[in-house]
Amino acid sequence: MNKNSYLILKTVSGTFEDILGKTRQVLMQQGFGILTEIDLSGTFKNKLNITWPRTIVLGACNPPLAHQAMSADPNVSVFLPCNVVVRENNHGQIEVAAINPEIIGHVMQNDALVKVVVEVTAKIRTAIDNLG
Repeated sequence: MNKNSYLILKTVSGTFEDILGKTRQVLMQQGFGILTEIDLSGTFKNKLNITWPRTIVLGACNPPLAHQAMSADPNVSVFLPCNVVVRENNHGQIEVAAINPEIIGHVMQNDALVKVVVEVTAKIRTAIDNLG
């Protein structure tokens, strides 16, 4: 694996709010619901009085695939839900990033789990690719 294989990343044109909404939409089209939403930049401001570029972490879950993964190895739960991040970078551009779920298969070395994470990866990549 190369050094960037842990990450699926795309720079997207548009406003932060539009891209955040579109990210939710493309994830839903791939069967993911949003279980959590964490405003990291807001938390840094409120708790540490640090200004940070806008960063929202969406906890995305595809229940049928999560069930398959948990059936293959219940310990996979430490990797759930799939985090998808919408963030401003240092150049004012908006990026959407997610962990490459195939990393989980490499870490856990479970053939049944590898089949599931390959499918999850394809759905995450499709969602991010569909952002434009």
